[in-house]
Amino acid sequence: MQALWMLAAAFLFATMAVCVKFASEYFNSAELVFYRGLLGMLFMWALARARGVTLATRFPGMHMWRSLVGVVALGAWFYAIARLPLATAMTLNYMSSIWIAAFLVGGAMLTGLLPAQGKATAGAIQSQGPLVLTVITGFIGVVMMLRPTIDQNQGFAGLIGLLSGLMAAFAYMQVTALARVGEPEARTVFYFAVGSALAGGLGMGVAGVSEWHWKPALWLIPFGVLASLGQLCMTRAYSLAKTHNATLLVANLQYSGIVFGAVYSLLLFGDQIALIGWAGMALIVASGIAATVLRARAAPDSPAEEH
Repeated sequence: MQALWMLAAAFLFATMAVCVKFASEYFNSAELVFYRGLLGMLFMWALARARGVTLATRFPGMHMWRSLVGVVALGAWFYAIARLPLATAMTLNYMSSIWIAAFLVGGAMLTGLLPAQGKATAGAIQSQGPLVLTVITGFIGVVMMLRPTIDQNQGFAGLIGLLSGLMAAFAYMQVTALARVGEPEARTVFYFAVGSALAGGLGMGVAGVSEWHWKPALWLIPFGVLASLGQLCMTRAYSLAKTHNATLLVANLQYSGIVFGAVYSLLLFGDQIALIGWAGMALIVASGIAATVLRARAAPDSPAEEH
């Protein structure tokens, strides 16, 4: 059953991305971040109240940092969705597992350079051999996938999409830290929504406010609802995964969102992606799954990632 919940979450997140792509024709990224935060804040406030979860927190600084990196990731993702094929933007955002693996490798290398540890850099790298291979393969996939975007003068948007995955990795690590100090997920998601609304509002002061038309604005309603429903389905999937293998299955099934995004990309937008781009996408998915498996061996109780 947990597998079905994760598939539902991936489908909802991909469908949310479709709404973002349509809405981005009429609203800038700052506005989309604002409305995502506002609708999510109202939804999570109602959910927390229904569950009897208080929104008072003893860790405001941790929530501020989580909101900061999360908002940057969200804004970068929305920018990439507006300017890249949907499948490409989805894949770049799902690179957070590869980025975290890169952080682990970098940490091992730095540890190996410390004399007190008594290890050489080569030994540190060798001990992280599978992760090193995963990271290298993932970034080869990035080069392959970004090659068509550069040919189509979309290189900058591709880099912004890559940034969204990087910042999503930082956000994921902060969510992990918040879970370890006992913060309920409803509270964590609520404060992220508050941060998104505030940052989006400030961004609107710089980027400006688009002319309001009620028909395009209708895309904002499913946009906010689908994001919240996707988060709830993901949470449900992880809560039902009682064993290590079940948790690993759920974590890997999140990559089905890329498949859903690719289908939408072809059917709804007629995106043309070169064969090398599809091959790069496949490498990134395979590397992401491998990184998830390797991380799970070291930390089997990792919490869910957010969007």
